[in-house]
Amino acid sequence: MVISRVERGAGPLDLETLDRISLALEVPLAVAFDRDVHGEPSAAGHLAMQELVLRITRGGGFAGQFEMATRPDEPWRSSDVGLALEKRRLAIDAECWNTFGDVGAATRSSRRKLADLQQLAVARWGETARAGLVWIVRETTANRALINRYPEVFASLFTGSSRAWVATLTTGSEPPNGPGLVWCDLATGRLHAWNRAAAR
Repeated sequence: MVISRVERGAGPLDLETLDRISLALEVPLAVAFDRDVHGEPSAAGHLAMQELVLRITRGGGFAGQFEMATRPDEPWRSSDVGLALEKRRLAIDAECWNTFGDVGAATRSSRRKLADLQQLAVARWGETARAGLVWIVRETTANRALINRYPEVFASLFTGSSRAWVATLTTGSEPPNGPGLVWCDLATGRLHAWNRAAAR
């Protein structure tokens, strides 16, 4: 009877009514306070990193694209920031990490996007074109702790010199061989190198 009234839109839907419906349907009731709907978007930290990467790399001569689709017919496969450096025939997938979830899934996704980006680069510039991958990680205690806890995993994933990747992104210099990981400090608006040796 209560469910019927709710379905017809009759009367207010208070917490007691929701609790009774939950019991009747044998499903748990979850009530939570959410963020202020007038506040910043839920992905504000991630968005701030993308903004910083677009600004910094423009100074190095890159053309940047926010959420660039690496496979045009599947637009959900997108680089957080897609970068193109015409003079080097270079395309870069810059993945911005505010916090980590499933590192294995993220790695597989990044590799697929890199392969797609290589095809796009060759289509644009010819067989000498290259594609690169860099993870730009927000420098937080939690992110540092995770990388320090699994140093061999991250060292095997990111074989390119972090210092060289910072130089590439900021000045447009020749990129290193292999994917890279660099730190992002939103407070200072800077990218800086990950010390692989210190993590081991």
